[in-house]
Amino acid sequence: MTEVVMTQTPPVLQGPSEKERKYDRQLRLWAASGQAALESANLLLLNSGSGTVGVETLKNLVLPGIGRFTIVDSTVVSEADLGVNFFLDESSLGKMRSQCSTELLLELNPEVQGDWHPKSEGPLNLQDFLATSPTFTMIMYTFPIQPDDLRLLEAYGRQHKTPLVAIHSAGFYSYFRLHLPGAFPIVDTHPDETATTDLRLLAPWPELAEWARDMTRDMDGLDAHQHGHLPFVAILLHYLEEWRGTHDGANPSTYAEKTAFRSLVRDAQRRDNAEGGEENFEEAVAAVLKTVAPSTLPSSLREVFEYKRANPQEATSPFWIIADAVEQFYEKHNCLPVPGNVPDMKAQSDVYIKLQNLYKAKARRDVDEVLKLVQAAPGGRDVDPAEVELFCKNAAFVKLINASGGANGDADRLATVTAQEFENDRNAEAFMAPPSLLPIYLALRATSHVATPMTAEQIQAKVAGKLASRVTGAANVERWVADASREVARAGGGELHNVSALTGGMVAQEVIKIITKQYVPVDNTCVFDGIGSRCQVFRL
Repeated sequence: MTEVVMTQTPPVLQGPSEKERKYDRQLRLWAASGQAALESANLLLLNSGSGTVGVETLKNLVLPGIGRFTIVDSTVVSEADLGVNFFLDESSLGKMRSQCSTELLLELNPEVQGDWHPKSEGPLNLQDFLATSPTFTMIMYTFPIQPDDLRLLEAYGRQHKTPLVAIHSAGFYSYFRLHLPGAFPIVDTHPDETATTDLRLLAPWPELAEWARDMTRDMDGLDAHQHGHLPFVAILLHYLEEWRGTHDGANPSTYAEKTAFRSLVRDAQRRDNAEGGEENFEEAVAAVLKTVAPSTLPSSLREVFEYKRANPQEATSPFWIIADAVEQFYEKHNCLPVPGNVPDMKAQSDVYIKLQNLYKAKARRDVDEVLKLVQAAPGGRDVDPAEVELFCKNAAFVKLINASGGANGDADRLATVTAQEFENDRNAEAFMAPPSLLPIYLALRATSHVATPMTAEQIQAKVAGKLASRVTGAANVERWVADASREVARAGGGELHNVSALTGGMVAQEVIKIITKQYVPVDNTCVFDGIGSRCQVFRL
């Protein structure tokens, strides 16, 4: 008897592992693949100045489980450090700041590995260190930084295709800037679920069109329950066919025509339905403007198709092989692959499941067609079919972050943006728009390589000198930067812990996006004003 009971007892359910419980919330954000990328990453922080913002950034990367980090910081802890760095205490005085920060950061997550350099007082030969260290996934550095060190980091980034992140925090102001190795594509951008809906109502494939005709063949003869549970997709396809019959085969295209079509659908709703109204027709009316529209090529994907690849290695990467195949698919069908998802709607369960299966089957056929194009291309046989499926599903939202330039940015681009922002600020008050935060970037940038504090006048003069030959009215720009220069001069290179902590959180967020290749990172400079509690992004 006991044996029978044992064989009939279901197995013990396997609950989440300790690791899954620990990282539960972030696994919901970037899934197991993103967590694996994070845990395999190796980060370098070149810490200088007050050093607070760099350590705060690492804190927000150690907690979610970054694989390994190294801090390079030759500063010895002094009394001044204790007031601005949460990861230092009185026992740290006289010790290497890199060592103390590393040891306390590692207490936050035992699964993370960390190291520091130099091991004793004195400067570190950065060139030898980079040459003898394992390849870094990403390098972060804080200001002020020596120009020679910056050139070494930029050369390393170009050689190893390593993203660089510049971080500068002083007083109530801060900014960070991402330097990505050429074009940086993001496929898994996590768009809103409702935004990915593509029902193809103006160009239904044969199976979808036939299903809609079967559902609406005898509209007037349907009982109240059936009429009130017709999926809005079937309703719109039915009345689109009726509209084309009275408009020379044309679909409603202008706003006036769509309004008239919406009235046609609304008038077909039964007002005496005993079940309490027809929500499905209300859904159909609400969906007209959004879903009764021809397929178009999103600007972000057009940028991908038109991108000129200067690096031969790009042509053989899986992303660009798939992008070429999707472009061929688009040129052939004048539309992108069907994503395959169907929004929730009022319908009978079996009917809704049938509709879902129609869209999923069409999505699979489109993926198979793109996959064949991929495999026919040189190197395409090595491309993972799962990558093809993900690209097809998110094709309308694929983003190419094409950041370029060194740590100081492209001078001409900076001059152009400065002139635009300066002109916009002249009209900002009339339009009740907030002032530009670019003066904060310009003032901080002027002190990027200066270890000793500068006066406000020196900062203004340096900004004007950098822009004099490229911006008309550089003297006016100098006055425009005056307020920001006074705050940067007042700070004297010192950091406020709360501003650096907030900035570190923002930087860590962008670092995670780049490592996991999910969500859309900043392109490419973000400036924070702690006085006005505002951020602004510039493409410099």
